[in-house]
Amino acid sequence: MAGWMWLRIFFGPNLQRIHSSPGQSRPESIYLHSPSISQGWNYQPLRLEKHTDSVIGWVSTMLWSLSYYSSPLLLCYLYKKGEFGLVSKFVPVSQYVGTVLICLLGVVCLRGWGRWKNSEYVQFFSILEETRKNNTPSNKVRLEPLFFFPRLDNGGFNDAVHDLRGHLILHYPSYTRFSECQRDLSTSRPSCSFLIAHSFGRRMLYPGSVGLLQKFMRPMLQQGQAKLIEEFNGQRNKLVACDGNEIDTMFVDRRADGRPGGSTLVICCEGNAGFYEVGCMNTPLEGGYSVLGWNHPGFGDSTGVPFPQNEANAMDVVIQFAMQKLGFQLNDIIIYAWSIGGFTASWAVMSYPELKAVVLDASFDDLLPLALKVMPCLTRYFSPRYPGPVLLIRRTKDEIITTAGPEDIMSNRGNDLLLKLLQFRYPKVMADEGVRVVREWLGASNTIAEATVYSQYEVDDDWCVTVLQSYRTHNGTAFPWSVGEDMTLECRRRLALFLARKYMRNFETTHCTPLPFSEFRAPWTL
Repeated sequence: MAGWMWLRIFFGPNLQRIHSSPGQSRPESIYLHSPSISQGWNYQPLRLEKHTDSVIGWVSTMLWSLSYYSSPLLLCYLYKKGEFGLVSKFVPVSQYVGTVLICLLGVVCLRGWGRWKNSEYVQFFSILEETRKNNTPSNKVRLEPLFFFPRLDNGGFNDAVHDLRGHLILHYPSYTRFSECQRDLSTSRPSCSFLIAHSFGRRMLYPGSVGLLQKFMRPMLQQGQAKLIEEFNGQRNKLVACDGNEIDTMFVDRRADGRPGGSTLVICCEGNAGFYEVGCMNTPLEGGYSVLGWNHPGFGDSTGVPFPQNEANAMDVVIQFAMQKLGFQLNDIIIYAWSIGGFTASWAVMSYPELKAVVLDASFDDLLPLALKVMPCLTRYFSPRYPGPVLLIRRTKDEIITTAGPEDIMSNRGNDLLLKLLQFRYPKVMADEGVRVVREWLGASNTIAEATVYSQYEVDDDWCVTVLQSYRTHNGTAFPWSVGEDMTLECRRRLALFLARKYMRNFETTHCTPLPFSEFRAPWTL
């Protein structure tokens, strides 16, 4: 029996951290741990386990990354040389691969021996095995303070695994364009475009899905996750989407704190290299909101790849989890997205128009102008048809979503996002002159220049609010509105500037600077 357990330990998960209750010192046995998580310490492996685990991690990551990215070039080279059919050419290669695999197996055995000699790991593995055999609530509570990797198991131990499988099909206008674009490419350049879009292109568009980058960031992600659990009493859950991908989430519940924002849930959608462990969750947390963060498919401990359909499925299961398991209503949920997270945020508010509001930070309307040289076909994802409150945050020194550099603020794609939104909602106001004055306001790079443009046109905020409230009273809330149809040119200009300033806020910083809570607020409503 001991020999069988020793063999299983060889391929067991990596124990990373042990959580404990406040003021508790490190005990001799991890069986003594309380499920109340407020403090903790990193698991200290013996020297043999530490070094062998490092070798296994780096070799596996490097070999996979190098083989994956070099395989197209290698296959092309062999094809040109006509050496596919020469078995003799592959014999030396297979010998090298076999030697490497045997060496790795030896390293795995040494790591298993190091774990076997560590009483703390053996105790952890005993709890894990007992939970596998008897997945009772008491066993899950004993396992809860232990943070290990890989951590997902459909048996439901360690982290809660919620299977919210649905049958949602992505009905989204931009996705149709993406599919048509893929078909066009497959007709004209079938091999090249498919290879770029599904290998290099996807990883350039979503670098956070690259294993090598995640390997470098692993200590930082573990530290961020430990902070969310130990300082904010975060609850980690794995959700199974309708496509089978497992989505890693973190929920911080503030409803019992008595703060005004605690009853509102902010769902955070990260950027293309963002993780909830170190991402934009901290901004609403500072304001006392309840917060639900999640990682893109293929990011961190989420499985799959971040293709548009997978992203939408992930967003859907997160919202369903918030409603069915966490008990929030749609009108109590704000979607907060940073950068390319605007895709899933836009999909969410289009699919769930009852959502309370959406806040888009450093986001944009179309990937194509930003990444024309990265991929031959990309999808425009933003749709202005969501009827609820919207706030756009434009970073005036953004170096990522500007097409001509951060010094040219008019090339910021957030400008186009605002114009499309206003033109859909208020088409009469946003006629030629309305667009012109809004562009003039968008060209202001600081608050003084903004105020100058605003005062130049003598905008009266009270008058604008009265006009809009009167229209809503007589015509309802459904967009688009025909307000401004019978206004003078000067009045339409003033109303256009008023609306622009209500829907967009400027933040004088670069793309990747964390947004302080002072800049995060619920969108404007009448």
